[in-house]
Amino acid sequence: MANSKLRVFYGTADPELGRKIVKKLRIRPGKIKISRFSCGEIYSRALENIRGQDCVILQTCSSKVNEDLMELFIMIDAMKRASARTITAVIPHFGYARQDRKAASREPISGRLVANLLETAGADRIVTMDLHSDQIQGYFNIPVDTLTAMPLFSAYLKKKKLEDMVVVAPDTGRAKVAKKLADRIGARLAILHKVRAEHNQSSVTHLVGYVKDKTVILTDDMIDTAGTITTGVEALRKKGCRKDIYVAATHALLSGPAVDRMKKANFKEVIVTDSFPIPEAKKFPGLKILSAAELLAEAVRRNYENRSISSLFD
Repeated sequence: MANSKLRVFYGTADPELGRKIVKKLRIRPGKIKISRFSCGEIYSRALENIRGQDCVILQTCSSKVNEDLMELFIMIDAMKRASARTITAVIPHFGYARQDRKAASREPISGRLVANLLETAGADRIVTMDLHSDQIQGYFNIPVDTLTAMPLFSAYLKKKKLEDMVVVAPDTGRAKVAKKLADRIGARLAILHKVRAEHNQSSVTHLVGYVKDKTVILTDDMIDTAGTITTGVEALRKKGCRKDIYVAATHALLSGPAVDRMKKANFKEVIVTDSFPIPEAKKFPGLKILSAAELLAEAVRRNYENRSISSLFD
């Protein structure tokens, strides 16, 4: 792709992931300046001619999600005004995806707001991974490619050759995805039913399925404070599952008490991706990070070449 008109830039949210994706594409990264004024305002300028070029901006949403999104909006606007032909925003972890509806009166639908802002800024296409809510795709009037880390997880778990596996969905909303993972690795399915009293607080009330003497693989789209995952483990152990319990989650936010909770839960292994930057201070024994760089790079390549992306997951 060295002689193509594709230009790939990355923001400051996760430069390491950006470098990995550019390396997989075998092109040089686009030259861009991103800085802050003394008052905290963000400045962005492409340092090369992008007129008539297809531009890709790599910017995940990290623990400083508001800064990351504002930086992304400004980068898109700068490229739009520099006459880029198309602008694709690659957002591995899509911020505000949990706020996808009005669950109570006088609440915002922040996921829709972020979608509107991306379009207003000038994005022509969005590429993301494992959205918390699939309906967010419908908030956009531009194409949205939603990738999944399932091939990464299934390939890794197959290599481990685990026996008597049961994939457990932490709630009914995750059941469909859990079933797909179970089918890929030849496992059974079980579903936990939880009640959420407030943000980051939930309790398990029922288990649908059998886990006694089985190897459990808990799967979810993200681990935030780890309340859902660790509460689910307590319920599963009471049902007599095997001691070794695995977790597979795309986005490892690991906020607040998450690391301490994960350590105390004594998982055999916690498998995540690098869609969300994980600092060294938050890495713990048993944490396995799979890189999504090749998957994201291939999606960028196929978009540029007008090839199928869905076939990546067949």
